[in-house]
Amino acid sequence: MDLAPDVVTLPTPGPASAGPGGASPHDAGSASRGSRRSPRRRTPSVSGGVRASMVAVTGSDTPTATGAPTIPTDDCDWIDALRGDGPGHHTAVRRLHDTVHRAAAHQVRRMPHVWSQLGAVRAQEIIDAAADEATTAVLGSLDRFEGRSRFSTWVFKFGILHAGTEARRALWRDRPVDLTEHPEPATGDHDGSASVVEARDLAAAVSTAIDTVLTARQRRVAIALIVDEVPIDVLAERMGTNRNALYKALHDIRVKLRSEMREQGYIHDEHRR
Repeated sequence: MDLAPDVVTLPTPGPASAGPGGASPHDAGSASRGSRRSPRRRTPSVSGGVRASMVAVTGSDTPTATGAPTIPTDDCDWIDALRGDGPGHHTAVRRLHDTVHRAAAHQVRRMPHVWSQLGAVRAQEIIDAAADEATTAVLGSLDRFEGRSRFSTWVFKFGILHAGTEARRALWRDRPVDLTEHPEPATGDHDGSASVVEARDLAAAVSTAIDTVLTARQRRVAIALIVDEVPIDVLAERMGTNRNALYKALHDIRVKLRSEMREQGYIHDEHRR
């Protein structure tokens, strides 16, 4: 299938065609009636299929002013087919699945730990599963496409996102995530330089703040994400929550810890951002 951008060209209203002697029919009519009314401007015409796509994607069937996204014809036809239930729907879905499958394969190839730790067979399973999930996600998100990029580019991002999520889950599937114990501060022989002593003092203060300022749930999130470096989507799955909730929790954790460190004199006002 030819995927070259075929941009919809909307005709721009121009002056009426000139009649004999260089005068337009409107001018002739106006002169005879003595009227000075300007010719009525016409709205550019849009074909039925493209109009339906414009309504579906932009919420309007009227071409917008210069600067608004112009959706290529190929993208409009693809979106129409994905929304419809005609014979072209299955072809459009296969095209969608092929696109996100390429994106998923691209992402997994960039994650060498997947291949070295899980093997080629499991890596291919991750790619296939991510492509299936991404296809479903795109079909449920068509209303969010605003035409600010090519539809294929927008779709490609879904494949990358879902492949990364599937790969991280697979890598952590058999790894425990400790949500109960607070790790003890590392001990050992250190030199007595001022910088080392200061760093050790700050670490102890942060550890105390985690114990005294944060809630039990916030402590679990902080240790898992900051100390153990558990991927946020993996932690969300283990805790029965979602990424947005964990991002909010992490933000609250940082605010509390910074406030406590400021009160203890480890962070000064000039460092506030």
